[in-house]
Amino acid sequence: QVQLVESGGRLVQTGGSLRVSCAASGRTFSSSAMAWFRQTPGKEREFVAAISWSGGSTYYSDSVNGRFTISRDNAKNSVYLQMNSLKPEDTAVYYCEARSIPGIPALPARRFSYDYWGQGTQVTVSS
Repeated sequence: QVQLVESGGRLVQTGGSLRVSCAASGRTFSSSAMAWFRQTPGKEREFVAAISWSGGSTYYSDSVNGRFTISRDNAKNSVYLQMNSLKPEDTAVYYCEARSIPGIPALPARRFSYDYWGQGTQVTVSS
């Protein structure tokens, strides 16, 4: 059974930093793209960042570009999101998503490019 388990979310002050992690089990994603999305109540889940299987290509939403960094460790079947200069509008549940087939999706910012996702981890940024 494939599982993606996010962790590391917590309350942090504006301007602070936080790293959230996602550990996959049940299969390896070392040949597949992975991504982070986030969601707030009443809104659709939105794209945050994506990374190719090798880590050589990364993609970011305009709202986090320059502040967040996505990375991965294929030996640990894990992906990470380092978040710096956090703002109250970054408050959301952060979800890890993974693609089932190898390669980079044509549309890495779209949810339909991914086939697995976790339960999420809550990040709250206080003003």
